[in-house]
Amino acid sequence: MSKQQLSIYNSLSGQKEVFVPINEGKVGMYVCGPTLYSEPHMGNMRTFINFDLIYRYLLVLGYNVKYVRNITDAGHITNSAGDEVDSIGKAARQEQMQSLEIVYKYNVIFQDLQRTYNMLPPSIEPTATGHIQEQIEIIEKIIENGFAYVVNGSVYFDVKAYSEKHQYGILSGRKIDELAEETRELNAQDEKRFFADFALWKKANPDDMQIWRSPWGDGNPGWHIECTAMSTKYLGNHFDIHGGGMDLKFPHHEDEIAQNCGSLGCSPAKYWMHANMLNVNGQKMSKSFGNYFLPMEIVNGSTELFEKPFSPNVIRFAMMQAQYRSTMDMTNDALKATEKGYLKLMEAMNLMEKLKTSDASSSNVTALVDSFYAAMNDDFNAPTLIANLFEAVRYINSVNDGKATITADDLTLLQREMNVFVFDVLGMVPVASSNNNQLKPVMDLVLDLRQEAREKKDWSTSDKIRDGLAAAGIVVKDTKDGTTWS
Repeated sequence: MSKQQLSIYNSLSGQKEVFVPINEGKVGMYVCGPTLYSEPHMGNMRTFINFDLIYRYLLVLGYNVKYVRNITDAGHITNSAGDEVDSIGKAARQEQMQSLEIVYKYNVIFQDLQRTYNMLPPSIEPTATGHIQEQIEIIEKIIENGFAYVVNGSVYFDVKAYSEKHQYGILSGRKIDELAEETRELNAQDEKRFFADFALWKKANPDDMQIWRSPWGDGNPGWHIECTAMSTKYLGNHFDIHGGGMDLKFPHHEDEIAQNCGSLGCSPAKYWMHANMLNVNGQKMSKSFGNYFLPMEIVNGSTELFEKPFSPNVIRFAMMQAQYRSTMDMTNDALKATEKGYLKLMEAMNLMEKLKTSDASSSNVTALVDSFYAAMNDDFNAPTLIANLFEAVRYINSVNDGKATITADDLTLLQREMNVFVFDVLGMVPVASSNNNQLKPVMDLVLDLRQEAREKKDWSTSDKIRDGLAAAGIVVKDTKDGTTWS
């Protein structure tokens, strides 16, 4: 399959487009990363896992990919209603820590989660606080171009002035007059010339825990400006792909486009991609619905939403059952079915290495392999890829049962491409065959040590062993009949 056949749904145009990178053979991709005031929830992880899939497939196609995913560690955040909320400072006060402690605490957790869910690290992972100067310089350009104004030490983007020369709402489809109807009275509204104006720099409040100097006085950068500064610094004024969750489409990404056009004269990205939301048991995941859980809670079995723990491999495989632009509903029955399918796929991967070859194949292996590429070239359609992989599983089982044949060349092709799509693209971690007992004595020893810790009421060591095994894809479950692992 050729690179030119890859099509991507572009949120900017609202349709699929053939992917043509700005520079042949190279891809610049920026994805909005975590805000470090709390542990990422499973909905956040779905977005990051989906863009990991996209990154992996671009690499398989042979592109030289520069993948930039930021970390928001500056406390001054603007919520969707336009209110200024120092979320990192708020978390620091609640946990009686300094803001830097909060940032470090949750960054360690996020980095651990990346490894647990087998996500490739991005090429660059810049922080907002490490790029304050770049943000100030972008703001200065916006002011110089007449699209921002200063009031009492704060700087606001002038949406009305911008709209005279550019289209505000080009990504989200929002119209300024429609925004007026859904906007309630905002903090600092009296400072703004127009209700839709948003903060680029906010004058420091006395209780702010993070404060930086600027030409306009001490303060904090707005939420949107950090991504404009970091994406353009590392990828240039105009790059290939900008991604993030669907919830960032407006106002965050819309305001990024305005900032980029207002300072540099062009939209930052050629293709905009948005991953959809995660539902749990038929409802949007929310603490108010009682269906909220953290990524390690489903692995170690500490959430009551599911009847058993599930390995990171199974959870990641479940994420691939829904195309990234579709909502995904995570239920107990769906996860159990996914686990069965995953184990069936892994058994076939192990079985494939032992197949006997023949002088003729009873299946068109080339067409089967082509179907893998065709699925992913259709806007990274992982569910269709998985369905096609299971067609290959059926063929592998038929060859093993003597009901079908395969030549040596076809087997080599199938082995190579199955490994590429299962491990390199979907990001599954190889597992040993269920007939392989080499791990059993090791696990017996580890679980004996854990049991000794439990008998001594050394819960810290017991949990450390359990969580360490979970991170390695081994699920430990304590029942009334004893401890089991899988």
